[in-house]
Amino acid sequence: MGCAPSIHVSQSGVVYCRGSDEPSSPQQSAAVSQGAAALHGLFVKTEAADSIPAVLAYRSRQPPPPCAGPRHKERGPARARVPHCCGIEPETQTSSAGRQQASATEVQIGPMRLTQDPIQVLLIFAKEDNQSDGFWWACDRAGYKCSIARTPKSALECFLDKQQEIIVIDHRNSRYFDGEDICRSIRATKPSEHTVILAVVPRISADQEETSVVPLLNAGFDRRFMENSSITACYNELIQIERGEVRSQFKLRACNALFTALDHCQEAIEITSEDRVVQYVNPAFERMMGYHKGELIGKELIEIPKSVKNCADLSDSINTFIKKGKEWQGVYYTNRKSGDSIQQHVKITPVIGQGGKIRHFVSLKRLRCTNENNKQLCKSHHDKKCTGDNSQSESHSFKCKNRRKDSVDVKSITSQSSDAPSLQTRQYSSMARIHSMTIEAPITKVINIINAAQENSPITVAEALDRVLEILRTTELYSPQLGTKDEDPHTSDLVGGLMTDGLRRLSGNEYVFSKNMNLSHSHLSVPNTISDVPPCIAQLLDNEESWDFNIFELEAVTNKRPLVYLGLKVFGRFGVSEFLNCSEATLRAWLQVIEANYHSSNSYHNSTHAADVLHATAFFLGKERVKGSLDHLDEVAALIAATIHDVDHPGRTNSFLCNAGSELAVLYNDTAVLESHHTALAFQLTAKDSKCNIFKNIDRNHYRTLRQAIIDMVLATEMTKHFEHVNKFVNSINKPMASEETSSHSEGSDCECTANRKNFPDNQTLIKRMMIKCADVANPCRPLELCIEWAGRISEEYFAQTDEEKRQGLPVVMPVFDRNTCSIPKSQISFIDYFITDMFDAWDAFAHLPVLMQHLANNYKHWKTLDELKCKSLRLPSENNNRHKRKTNRPLDPPVSL
Repeated sequence: MGCAPSIHVSQSGVVYCRGSDEPSSPQQSAAVSQGAAALHGLFVKTEAADSIPAVLAYRSRQPPPPCAGPRHKERGPARARVPHCCGIEPETQTSSAGRQQASATEVQIGPMRLTQDPIQVLLIFAKEDNQSDGFWWACDRAGYKCSIARTPKSALECFLDKQQEIIVIDHRNSRYFDGEDICRSIRATKPSEHTVILAVVPRISADQEETSVVPLLNAGFDRRFMENSSITACYNELIQIERGEVRSQFKLRACNALFTALDHCQEAIEITSEDRVVQYVNPAFERMMGYHKGELIGKELIEIPKSVKNCADLSDSINTFIKKGKEWQGVYYTNRKSGDSIQQHVKITPVIGQGGKIRHFVSLKRLRCTNENNKQLCKSHHDKKCTGDNSQSESHSFKCKNRRKDSVDVKSITSQSSDAPSLQTRQYSSMARIHSMTIEAPITKVINIINAAQENSPITVAEALDRVLEILRTTELYSPQLGTKDEDPHTSDLVGGLMTDGLRRLSGNEYVFSKNMNLSHSHLSVPNTISDVPPCIAQLLDNEESWDFNIFELEAVTNKRPLVYLGLKVFGRFGVSEFLNCSEATLRAWLQVIEANYHSSNSYHNSTHAADVLHATAFFLGKERVKGSLDHLDEVAALIAATIHDVDHPGRTNSFLCNAGSELAVLYNDTAVLESHHTALAFQLTAKDSKCNIFKNIDRNHYRTLRQAIIDMVLATEMTKHFEHVNKFVNSINKPMASEETSSHSEGSDCECTANRKNFPDNQTLIKRMMIKCADVANPCRPLELCIEWAGRISEEYFAQTDEEKRQGLPVVMPVFDRNTCSIPKSQISFIDYFITDMFDAWDAFAHLPVLMQHLANNYKHWKTLDELKCKSLRLPSENNNRHKRKTNRPLDPPVSL
């Protein structure tokens, strides 16, 4: 089979087919003449045109035969094509051995998944040569669509038509055209924003000096390619561009969709840099604030006028919070351009960028329609949204109603019931009666309000409310979702051991721990009154109002009986005997009985822990805001609850007792087993003997109220509802308090939020629960020496439980607490991260506890340092050399192998 004929047009207009000796037929001549006219835009029109033959032959582009030399061995299979310009598609037909066009590529940008079409390349070469051939066949190998243009005009037209991702411009010789001029003309167009332009420059000899790329970059080129006609070299260059600049530009183009979404979002959005310089505001923000974006972008937030109605330190508090990488939301006053002050719901989210650092802050702002300015602004926004085609509104409403298949619309159900079978009619009417019931649970009311709000909401809001309903219908509303156990085994084991009741009982495993129910007084001597205590104990107790009070020193000098002595001092300070109308002797006897029923054999859950919790509770009760929120009965209940909260604790967790099938787990149905036992036993012990019955002289109503408060507080120490208690406190106490303080400050009056809270018994209950919870686990907030001692004690108790689980063949509740492998620093870090930090942040915001928070930060740093150094001791070597060794009931550092 001969060569494919090439076309030759003579000056006289006669058309020949090279490869054939005879002229073409008139019809062929006409067709080719028309084609030549179409191709005329490719011809060069410059001063150098005279040097170009008046007749250009366009040959079939075929790779040279293999015998042509080593360079041609890398060429692809023979493939005929006609060079084409703008408006003429390249011939993509291939022989049976030809390559197929590349398929679309999936690209991920954040959570967004994109599909990238095959790459298009534009070659701009005045003359066909080995270099243009090299790029042509490189495109063929990569599966790219390739176009070729000969003149600046045709190149620009072709680019505007196809908008190729890669442009290769011949910049080796300015005889035919100026490559930099072509580049500038393309860069002047909007589509070129995301195009990569490559300059082909002549190869330099070894003795020539390397030229600068700056002129090329200034002209608009992105890269420089040293002349090399090797197909592989051209292919490598194109592939690198595709995987690098082209893919990056493709992702940037996708951001246009995100900006479009932001522009049409109804919430005001502001994006700032890490230095709080405004980078973007959407139209909703412009409408709300009255500014044009050009007046804001590039300015620091401190340059924009602020409202004087905010607390003086609110901005500093927000900045401190968000710069820790935490999301902040709350109410904030700001000034519009007109000077009007408006109140906004604000949510500020830090965005982590390169280097793991915060690079942006995204603020979402919504108006609070509380004052006149806000109401007028809300009304104007609402009027704007309501204007428009009524048919569109009706259609939109219809879509909202029909889209929510899972939500129940009573009106639509009853209106359709006539067309339904009788059974369905009865079901629908029953559902309607349920929704019209006068006795409704609060959650039912909430769901009904949300369902009603959905009907007239925009589709985006309706969808968000659907998600809210899904969350409200779940059983775990307050517990956060943990990652997999492999990600953080320490946290997973802590949660499994402390926040669940464990697995169900295994047959044959009946565990009964020995109870130490001492119903009579101990024979150990105790003081008749607080004034009778030995001087060494009295000297220690002089410091009991300080947070840094050393409970272990009291434990040592009282022979492990600190609860009686500290109890007498604290109860006397708060007037407990006077409130209960009982003698000091009765109170002393009661404290003695309670302490005798704590197990001194426990490493952690003994009377020293009870005394420590009592001390923390008394400290919290002394804080002004707590004192102003509770009455005397609440204070007495809190002190008694702290004293009894772990009485007769077996040194094992609830999960262990449930798995072992203990008597207590059976008695309390595997629910809050120990906490229920502590309160029940404490009241049993109190009522058993008149000599220690501290409640015998108060009236029945006071007793019932006091008893209920004590039970509620002790049950709050059970960890399965930890996050429920914390979140309720934040939502019912912290947030309203912050809002009231902001409003009070702006109005120039004293804050009355504490007095308001005191009027609500439910809020008092939340405060008492939070107080005893914080007191119960305040060890990480104690001075470092005390914190280390408590960490060693609780770890030893968990080690003993793991040992016993293994001996009895029970499920191991907390596998990381194996004394041979456990890292106590890691366990402390997990406990602080998961349980302590957020809870004490909330409690500190209410009670103002700077000393505790400083200790917490120092202790966390200590554990982090030990973890990084993989120390086997609970202290750094320097601390071990200098620390004072106390005599306690066990070594401070248990034998732990990390």
